[in-house]
Amino acid sequence: MNFRDEFKLLLRARYPLIYIPTYEEERVEAAIREEATNQGNRPVYTWDFVDGYQGSPNDVGFGKRNPLQALEFVEKLTAAAPAVLILRDYHRFLDDVAIARKLRNLAKLLKSQPKNIVLLSPRVAIPDDLTEVLTVVEFPLPNASEIKMEVERLLQATGNPPVGKFLDDLVRSCQGLSMERIRRVLARGIATHGQLEPEDVDLVLAEKRQTIRQTQILDFYPATEEITDIGGLDNLKDWLIRRGGSFSEKARQYGLPYPRGLMLVGIQGTGKSLTAKAIAHHWHLPLLRLDVGRLFGGLVGESESRTRQMIQVAEALAPCILWIDEIDKAFSGLGSKGDAGTTSRVFGTFINWLAEKTSPVFVVATANDIQALPPEMLRKGRFDEIFFVGLPSQEERKAIFNVHLSRLRPHNLNSYEIERLAYETPDFSGAEIEQTLIEAMHIGFSQNRDFTTDDILEAASQIIPLARTALEQIQKLQEWAASGRARLASKYSPLSDRIQRQL
Repeated sequence: MNFRDEFKLLLRARYPLIYIPTYEEERVEAAIREEATNQGNRPVYTWDFVDGYQGSPNDVGFGKRNPLQALEFVEKLTAAAPAVLILRDYHRFLDDVAIARKLRNLAKLLKSQPKNIVLLSPRVAIPDDLTEVLTVVEFPLPNASEIKMEVERLLQATGNPPVGKFLDDLVRSCQGLSMERIRRVLARGIATHGQLEPEDVDLVLAEKRQTIRQTQILDFYPATEEITDIGGLDNLKDWLIRRGGSFSEKARQYGLPYPRGLMLVGIQGTGKSLTAKAIAHHWHLPLLRLDVGRLFGGLVGESESRTRQMIQVAEALAPCILWIDEIDKAFSGLGSKGDAGTTSRVFGTFINWLAEKTSPVFVVATANDIQALPPEMLRKGRFDEIFFVGLPSQEERKAIFNVHLSRLRPHNLNSYEIERLAYETPDFSGAEIEQTLIEAMHIGFSQNRDFTTDDILEAASQIIPLARTALEQIQKLQEWAASGRARLASKYSPLSDRIQRQL
């Protein structure tokens, strides 16, 4: 249900107190006024702490600097007269005992009157004693059609409005921004060039990165890694390449649904995070990284609000990749945490969205300990596929060495005995191979010469791979994968050389 339909329903059902978390006062108030007009021309009154009430000729300024009086204004109106009262930034006053009591009294009174009080706030901050009387309604960021209309309106004055692919790219780059930010960044581009140029898309993307960082929930990652940077994991790469065009209009016409996402399970350092970045680059989609720990806040309802905000931003940026690293750490021991059920509610909101989302947000979740995840997370329908990313086989280690050495020493790659290096590094993960090469470079640099195969082998001899220090844990994980509960990312054996010999 979209915002307008939900708000219309709440007006008709006489929900007395409605709480809308949004930074876009202008947009949401315009939507409220339009719906109030459609519902029998209901008058709309607005209040803020500085200017008091506006919209009533006889009461301009009423309640100025007096939030309690702002609520008492309701009683000045005729009981049978319909009205919508918008109170801006009112979340700052909800902890006041008199205001909380007055709101609860009004919640009872307005059930029999055609009036609604709408609290606007940039975030959800609801005290415990008001959770039962306030109804939270999410206001979405502007969609592509709204952005296109606004862009065209802003650019009429330039005499050279963008068309075709440039317009599409500009609209797509603006998705995920508030309308006010879109106006501001486009005005900056127009002021610079007199019109919008293709390079202004980068200006919009820079604004988007800043906006996403300001949410303190998501990070906007540049996708520079390529599929070819992944050594091995051929099954996984084939799966990804096959779905490269799945977000196109051609795929929709063919009848294909949007890909939902995948779960990558395996020990640390095996390329799970690298894969998430490579997907975004290969599919030419923006990459958002979610640290699940940032979803949790100290105030009642704040964690759930942040979860909804994360979903809203991701869907506004769609199509995009949402990368959730080490999801097992966030939701391990679910139900045993002493947080009054906050983790369970956040988890419930998240997995419901995973199962029901229709927007083209491709979720890439990585996990090191699959046993720590609740079974609901692994249920069919949450992800398209679960892949096990095991320790690289000898052939894959050869590919990993080749990827790194091709980047580090492209002109004398043939001087390195890659076959020997792969053979002499059993149980090494991709990250450990990379660290080995860095250590070998230090050896060569300290002696004022280039590093050699022998330097790499010397560095490798000083590294104890995780496969040896956490043998039992890794063995359980790989036995879980070998039982058929996940697809193997590699075409080779999922078991490390050492573990395979012991089984």
